[in-house]
Amino acid sequence: MSELINNREQKAISTNQRLSMLKKIFTDLHNGKNISEVKAHFKAFIGKITIDEIAQLSHEFEDLTLEELKRIYQQHTEIFMGAIAETERPDRPEEQPGHPVHTFKLENEELDKLLQSRLLLHLWKFEHEDSEENTYQLLDDLNLLYDIDKHFNRKEHLIFPYLERYGINGPSVNMWRLDDLVRDTIKEAKEKLTNYQGDKKAVSHVLNYLIQEVEAMIYREENILFPMALENFTEDEWVKIAHESDEIGFCLIDSVAEWKPERKALDAEAISEGFIKMETGFLSLKQLELLLNHLPVDITFIDHEDVVRYFSHGKERIFARTKAVIGRTVQNCHPPKSVHVVEELLADFKAGRKDREDFYIKFRDKYVYIQYFAVRDENGSYIGTLEFTQNIAPIQAIDGEKRILS
Repeated sequence: MSELINNREQKAISTNQRLSMLKKIFTDLHNGKNISEVKAHFKAFIGKITIDEIAQLSHEFEDLTLEELKRIYQQHTEIFMGAIAETERPDRPEEQPGHPVHTFKLENEELDKLLQSRLLLHLWKFEHEDSEENTYQLLDDLNLLYDIDKHFNRKEHLIFPYLERYGINGPSVNMWRLDDLVRDTIKEAKEKLTNYQGDKKAVSHVLNYLIQEVEAMIYREENILFPMALENFTEDEWVKIAHESDEIGFCLIDSVAEWKPERKALDAEAISEGFIKMETGFLSLKQLELLLNHLPVDITFIDHEDVVRYFSHGKERIFARTKAVIGRTVQNCHPPKSVHVVEELLADFKAGRKDREDFYIKFRDKYVYIQYFAVRDENGSYIGTLEFTQNIAPIQAIDGEKRILS
């Protein structure tokens, strides 16, 4: 028995030493050491890296500027290429149509086709002749490419929350920022083409950069993110992710097969018919939920610890939201570039400096009015924040009076 214990201790020490060595290698890289030297050290002392080791490394490098992040992720991808150890799994549910990873990979195939068979070809034609026709072809390609937003949204709102539950926060912090970079670069490229004034070199530069970033994103997803999720998520979690994917939509594919794993189907969540007594009346849980879902607004409640506890589920949501956000901190539900606004607002509510804050933004064909209210109990203690979102464009369009039934 003592020999077995000693072997286990030795293995643990060896694992810790290996992780320390990995951290040292990548810290040297981040501090500017020549990548050729770093790759040589990695190959000599590490050889193959596991998905679990990558997950642990990601916690070490979260507080980076966007420029540092772009450089480091590019270097990481160069080092990891061909060096990620394959995970042995007896079954491979991700190969079944309808499984979320199967769907993500189908989308990546379509994205790659769009890059290789259209965008690169049309860019080559534009570089040789920047005619109006060739300019419009590139704009059409970019409009198609922006469908990637749905791909990103499912990743950010369905995959990232579950990874956080397993203590893996790197993708939420860093990969989301790189997703935003792709979104912004598509918008920048469209703006340069829409207002084209003959600067062919600038258009070529931004489009080549965009193609490079999308290709790198596909590699990181399929070799790091998806294996990381597959290694940690339960079948029930994948079923929930598949079920909620429809609400956000899919990228460059028309439909997705229904995934039916070989397992006992999840029981539908029963709604209790018990009644809730309130100060001004009483409702059953079912009545209360239906009432909230029929309001012409979106409601979200965040508790005193900044955790999302509830959101209404109306017929026409303004912003996509999935059940995976429940139990997640509100900071991790927002793009990293806007988190500081959320934290400042919540700090003001908790300190009693404010009781409400309003925002209004143009979003697609809507004019969105977003109100935040500090929710306090009868003693004035802060218990959470209520987010109240409404499309006020139809209200602004009202004129005159209406006194009879339609």
